Order: sequence, then C-alpha cells, then structure tokens
Amino acid sequence: MKQNVVKLEYAVRGPLVIRAAAIENELKKGANKPFKKVIRANLGDAHAMGAKPITFIRQILACASFPELIEKYDFPSDVKQRANELLDACGGRSVGAYSASYGIEIIRKDVAKYIEDRDGHPSNWEDVLITAGASMGIKSILNLFAPGNPPDGVLIPIPQYPLYSATLVEFGLEGVGYYLDEDKGWGLDMNELKGALEKSKKTCCVKCIVIINPGNPTGQVLREMGKPYTDEVELTSFMTISKGYMGECGLRGGWLEIVNMDKEVQTHLYKALSAMLCPTVLGQIATDAVARPPKQGEPSYDLYIKEKTAVLDSLKTRAKLVVDTFNSMEGFKCNPIQGAMYCFPRIQLPPKAIEAAKAEGKAADVFYAFSLLEETGICIVAGSGFKQRPGTYHFRTTILPQPELLNEMLTIFKEFHQKFTKKYS
Repeated sequence: MKQNVVKLEYAVRGPLVIRAAAIENELKKGANKPFKKVIRANLGDAHAMGAKPITFIRQILACASFPELIEKYDFPSDVKQRANELLDACGGRSVGAYSASYGIEIIRKDVAKYIEDRDGHPSNWEDVLITAGASMGIKSILNLFAPGNPPDGVLIPIPQYPLYSATLVEFGLEGVGYYLDEDKGWGLDMNELKGALEKSKKTCCVKCIVIINPGNPTGQVLREMGKPYTDEVELTSFMTISKGYMGECGLRGGWLEIVNMDKEVQTHLYKALSAMLCPTVLGQIATDAVARPPKQGEPSYDLYIKEKTAVLDSLKTRAKLVVDTFNSMEGFKCNPIQGAMYCFPRIQLPPKAIEAAKAEGKAADVFYAFSLLEETGICIVAGSGFKQRPGTYHFRTTILPQPELLNEMLTIFKEFHQKFTKKYS
C-alpha cells in the first residue's frame, strides 16, 4: 500500500471523534454515563449543531431539484426566476446532468462578479473554478507541486488545519511550518517566516505559502497584502459555503480563483480537474445563491437579510461568550475570535497530568481531551492535532452549539477543569 497514505493523520476526525461516536452508541444502548449526550464541539458543522438553513438558498435548491415546484408552489418571484436561469444552464434542465468540469459558466460569472464587488479588483470568470468545498480546490492546487529528492516545500502556518499537513504527506511534499505569534493575536511575524524559509533550504525547495484567513483553528483575521503584491504574486484563493452564515457543509460547494498563474501551469490544472468530472450540481447552485444573494427591492431580500444578520449576530455573541468564559478559568489564555467558528485556547496543565499522559503514551493535551470526553461527553480536538509550539498545550473548540447548549457546555467544561486541576495538582 502507498505508505504516504499510511503516514497521513487527520486529527479533526481522529481517535477522539471515533471514541465520541462509540460513546453515542453506548448511550443509545442504555450505558450508564455521568452525562446523557455527547456535545460535538470538534467539527465546524453548523447545521449538525442546530443552525437553520437560509430560506433563500433552500428555496432555490428545492426548485432546481424538483422543477415542478416552480409553478405549483408560491415561492417568491426572484427565487423562481433564479431557479429557471440555473436550470436552463443545466443539461436537460436537470441537476442530475453533468456540468462542465470547472463548474456551470453562469455560476462562474456570478462568482467573479461577487469577487469584484467584494475586493474591488477585476476578476476574470475564466480564472474562477467551482469546487466541492474548499478542500477539493486546495488539494487540486497542492497536487501541482512535485515530490522527489528534494521535494517541493510548502510553508504552512502553525497551528494549521490538518488538511494541509495530511495532504502534503499524501502527495509526498515537505511541510515547512512557520509559527503564528499567539501573543499578538496569532499574527504573522515576518522574521519567523524568513527564518522558517531559510531552515527549509536543507531539506526542500519551497514553492508556495499557505495563509489561512480567517484562521483555523485560531480564529484570527488577517488584512489586505496591498496592491504591489497582488499585481505580481501568483495567488490562488479559496471559498467554501460550508462556513459563514450559510453553514452548508453537506452540499459541498465552493470556488477557487486564480490570479497571475503561469498559463501553461493553469492549462495542466484544468486538464487534471477535467479528469474528476464536476462538483455536485446542487452544491454549485447553492454556491450561486451565496455569490448572488437577493438585492434590495427583490421579494426575497428582507427575509434573507433578517436571517443572515441573526446568524452573524448570534455567532458574534457566542464567540465573545466562549472567549470570556475560557479567560475566566484558571490556567487558560484565549485570544479573541475575530472571524471564524473556532477558538484555540492555551491551557497550563499540572505536571502530574503531563506525567499521567506519558504513562498512557499520549500527548498531554490529548490526555486532557480524552478525560473531558469520558467524564462530560464534550468532544474537542487536542491542539497537537494542529501542531503548536513545543511545551504549549491547546485545544480547538467550535462556537457552533446553539446558545442554550453552549451555555450548558461551558458550565460543564468549567466544572470539569476545576476537578481535573485539583486531581492532578
């Protein structure tokens, strides 16, 4: 078997999550636990945690997947018009037909217009590709780089979302970590970046840098690089409809935009994507609804804005609640959540807990996370799964549980941490 596949690790769906699923099954069979449910704070899956879908998106999907509804049901006129436009772009007016490998043309044009309006720079629709979430696009780009001796290298932030480290291992590339500055809100430090690049020359040839914005798992937001950079640098940016106010993880929609890529390389990228046929058409249609939301004055606008605003306001409130709660706990330090669904608090673990973890052959933060899961049913992801500075311990939790459940989770978490600290002090 290909050993790169054997070596790759993906902590977000690793042993802790597997154990959480097993505990859920035990509870269903009547097992006696000190809790009655598992709270999955490990994944950024908004709808799984009770978020309601945006009506506008789901109405378009309903009409597109069952066109008879367009005439038979009293949907808003802008929804019916949009659904008809999208169906006309589908083979046989059916979402069951293949689309072009890079996505439906009118959707790519809508995304390019969205990018222009958002960023204030021109976007060529032919440089926009519709993808199955951001992950497919990211892997497609990383697949362009070459393994070998020495392999191509990729600068990745530490902490980092394990999709990157796992994919680099799978493709035989070299991951070169650069540490984000936790004391400065997980900011990017240029001296750290230059140092990591210099060290990498012994083992690989660095070809690109990954910047995760908003940060995952860290939740920070970076700012514009500035015009001189965007005029010269080869960039590929990614967007997903799985996060934000949409939270449509299961629909697998998203896009990538290419800027300044060598045309011959771009041709080979398109060729490789053609071999994978197309992303799900329903996911593409949901992506179009995100890129082209209802405008003021259209029938769907008022409800759309009301629902979108409610989701974003609730996330903002929950983000502050989580950060404030963790910062009130002994031994915790948590930076503000600026623009993601995650936070990545740092915890001080008692020496005896670290010794107990070593005795079980576990990293100390993994030991803490397993203890939390077994005693409370709360599932988080240990910081070591995202990599972190040596000698520090973190974990990632989402802010996605609905307010009542989130308050319950934080209360339980606080009680657990007090007991854990007392036990190992």
